[in-house]
Amino acid sequence: MRTGTKIGLGALAAVLLGAAAFTRFIVYPEHASLDVAAGTGANPTLPAPNPTLMPTVNIARVAGWAQGAKPVAAPGLSVAAFAQGLTHPRWLHVLPNGDVLVAESNKPPSGDKSTGVADWVADQVKGMAGAGVTTPNRIILLRDTDGDGVADLRTVFLKDLYSPFGMALVGGDLYVANANALVRVPYREGQTEISATPETVVDLPSGINHHWTKNVIASPDGTKLFVTVGSNSNVGENGLDAEKGRAAIWEYDIATKAMREYATGLRNPNGLGFEPRTGALWTAVNERDEIGSDLVPDYVTAVKEGAFYGWPYSYYGSHVDARVSPQRPDLVARAVAPDYALGTHTASLGIAFSQGSTLPPAWTGGLFVAQHGSWNRRPKSGYKVVYVPFTEGRPTGKPVDALTGFLDADEKAQGRPVGVALDRSGALLVTDDVGDAVWRVTGAAASQ
Repeated sequence: MRTGTKIGLGALAAVLLGAAAFTRFIVYPEHASLDVAAGTGANPTLPAPNPTLMPTVNIARVAGWAQGAKPVAAPGLSVAAFAQGLTHPRWLHVLPNGDVLVAESNKPPSGDKSTGVADWVADQVKGMAGAGVTTPNRIILLRDTDGDGVADLRTVFLKDLYSPFGMALVGGDLYVANANALVRVPYREGQTEISATPETVVDLPSGINHHWTKNVIASPDGTKLFVTVGSNSNVGENGLDAEKGRAAIWEYDIATKAMREYATGLRNPNGLGFEPRTGALWTAVNERDEIGSDLVPDYVTAVKEGAFYGWPYSYYGSHVDARVSPQRPDLVARAVAPDYALGTHTASLGIAFSQGSTLPPAWTGGLFVAQHGSWNRRPKSGYKVVYVPFTEGRPTGKPVDALTGFLDADEKAQGRPVGVALDRSGALLVTDDVGDAVWRVTGAAASQ
């Protein structure tokens, strides 16, 4: 499979000009023609592709939060720090007793590194996007012992993992999705650390690891696990062999140990959740880059068993990506269009359905989505948490900003949201891997 020559040109330019000069040269080759809102909703505007010789690179430089600073909550909501001083917190899991598990993680070390443009650029610009943080490879436990909305107990719950991300509890087993395997450890309610060596349940595709994050969620009846595996490239430039088992959501049967592809053609699925009314599995997916600031919208969608969602051959159903050769018209013909667009290049990651939360009524019937923020768009997009209203199990209307302020007045990143989850009290928790914090969102009148 061939997909053009941008990587070769980029590498050549870096050699000739030096990384710093190259970065200045390519930073802003094109600008969005459409407002990011055009790429949202059930029927997003999809213009013609606008590929450029060099990709648009517009990553927020890291500033971090000043003392006492925090994100900005929407009217009717309030935000405060649940925990600060963490090390690159990425994903969340709330245990039945209310303890909060936080995966402190980043991409695997250099032996498991991407050759894709996005990761290559991030490696050249260490001060941007929070790149270059060594992965802590551990899970932290946070506990609010006095119910004041702030974690006052913090322990290293599980260590010596391999770029951990998703977590799921089934009975007395805690499952962790490492970058290269789904592993399991025994868990007893209330324990604050686990010393047992993780047992490998099933290996997961890794290798070059363009998209290293793996998420896992248990089915409501606890019989199956669903595991996300992102693609190993932007649009297949590393070859089809490198994509085996990737760009997919897998289903693992706990009793039989059978593993099968549940849905495919999903470039980089991350967030997972079951919609409360219908019981359908939903996911958030990062779409492809380098065909302009106006393409392609990231999305959330109900995941249909056996469905193919287009990657790499097409996007949003039958929109063919001309960079991919040879094409597969048979697969394009059956590609399923996703349900709801979240804007171009927003890097939408974590999702959490809000039904049953203790937030104000305007926020209790839909889906929260953490948008980590763009690198391939000018102007920037994402860098916030949005709320997607649902009616009768389906998204309706446009996304609403719930938590903003992650970019400062100079468009530097004070923080970047990643994972979202409801805590036991019904408040919304948000991980911030640049701000090294977990934020807690409640109703504006709530004291905790």
